[in-house]
Amino acid sequence: MKQLKIGQVAKQAGLTVEAIRYYEQRGLIPEPHRLDSGYRVYPESILTRLHFINRCKDLGFSLQEISELLSIQINPENSSALVKEQVENKITLVKEKISELQKLQDSLEKLSGLCCGDGSVSDCPIIDFLKH
Repeated sequence: MKQLKIGQVAKQAGLTVEAIRYYEQRGLIPEPHRLDSGYRVYPESILTRLHFINRCKDLGFSLQEISELLSIQINPENSSALVKEQVENKITLVKEKISELQKLQDSLEKLSGLCCGDGSVSDCPIIDFLKH
């Protein structure tokens, strides 16, 4: 089995060496074997795990949530319903954030509508609104 040094893993995974060390600290990846020289060496299979972590991050999962997904996947006896539940929870959270952002956008658009953009800043209704 091919062993990769941390720099090689980082390059192939599109990560920094620091990110890999951090994932190791957080328990997302197992502690690697160390050579007598102290260099970390990883099995090539670590790339699959790092790809999994990256995809989860791209989908908005936190490192804690990723850790939970990794824990679920380790045991093949676990039901896929556990994974689906994690995804459904994330969907609910995303919908809540979208709703909050929509309210924020609406408020900002109303605020913008108060001012025509002409005149002195001392007469700006936006500034007046923000002061009170």
